[in-house]
Amino acid sequence: MQFHYGSKSFQIHRYPATSQRSLRAWSAADEHILNHLEALEVADKQIAIYHDRFGFLACTLAERSPLSIVTFKSQAKAITQNLQTNNLSYDAEAMLGPLAKVEQKVDIGIMKVPKALDLFRLYLHQLSSLLSEDGQVICAFMTRHFSPQLLKLAERYFTNVRQSRAYKKSRLLLLSGKKTLPDTPVLQQIAFAGHEALQTYPGVFAGKSVDMATRFLLENLILREEDKKILDLGCGYGVIAKAIYKINPLRELHLMDDNALAIASAKLNLGGSNIHFHYEDSLTAVEDPKFDFVVSNPPFHFEHENNIEIPLKLFAEVKESLNPEGHFQLVANHHLNYKTHLGKMFRRVKTVAENKKFVVYDCH
Repeated sequence: MQFHYGSKSFQIHRYPATSQRSLRAWSAADEHILNHLEALEVADKQIAIYHDRFGFLACTLAERSPLSIVTFKSQAKAITQNLQTNNLSYDAEAMLGPLAKVEQKVDIGIMKVPKALDLFRLYLHQLSSLLSEDGQVICAFMTRHFSPQLLKLAERYFTNVRQSRAYKKSRLLLLSGKKTLPDTPVLQQIAFAGHEALQTYPGVFAGKSVDMATRFLLENLILREEDKKILDLGCGYGVIAKAIYKINPLRELHLMDDNALAIASAKLNLGGSNIHFHYEDSLTAVEDPKFDFVVSNPPFHFEHENNIEIPLKLFAEVKESLNPEGHFQLVANHHLNYKTHLGKMFRRVKTVAENKKFVVYDCH
């Protein structure tokens, strides 16, 4: 998709690619940020960009050499690909993880507000420590996604919090006057029956309690004696892998997630020479991806979008990653109708259990 900014034209594409033509790699909220920056004196200012999922802001602001805070492997790939597509220079040192220690001060923080409020809080927490004394933060969101909680969280970290006028159904939160960091622990504790409490960083799925779908999957887990090499796909903070580890701590366990915060959280809850972590968005990037058992509570949301293209791609990769007698077990909401899609990929798809909301499948 083409976007014109100033005297330049940019080609910005989504990664992963989508067949839905209505889905763009940017929104009016991204454009709103650019419009606001034009009114500021930013030529010599250090900019840090947060939650730029496809690299739209990294590309259009590339001449200003911004820092990009990257939380997802798919985000890193999208930014890199779009920079290359537009023949823009790529500096690996300017692409930092969400928990990285940044030495230099930031004058302007730019953020596309994430759907997860806990992730928004983590970003604000980090920004308030990175900002110079007179630094400011520009947060953009579509008005239909506004929540009063955005204001409450922003007011915990900044003295001056105001909203802009609307632009194409988007608004900005303009923050300045950073406060002393609130005495709030970054890590969250999650109760898990039969286990010690799990820990997680903000911004990881089900970060306050083990979600009902995962509980239903664990209640109906089919773990065979011959399942020696196991993958928890979309592992989050490792709750499924932790349950399997408790059954038999000697199995070879692999945990994979697109979210760097999820992998960092899982490492807090599991460890050992037979535990392996993969910060990846695709099984094709995993060395020796052959498993006896793959288990998953796969995501079907991409921010505010309901999008099953990503899990369907992963299911196809799982099929290629199973040993000849291996199996794949997953839990899903009934309305997603995954069985139709799974039936086209696997020889046999069995419904293991179902209730009014969820269904558990076992695929061979």
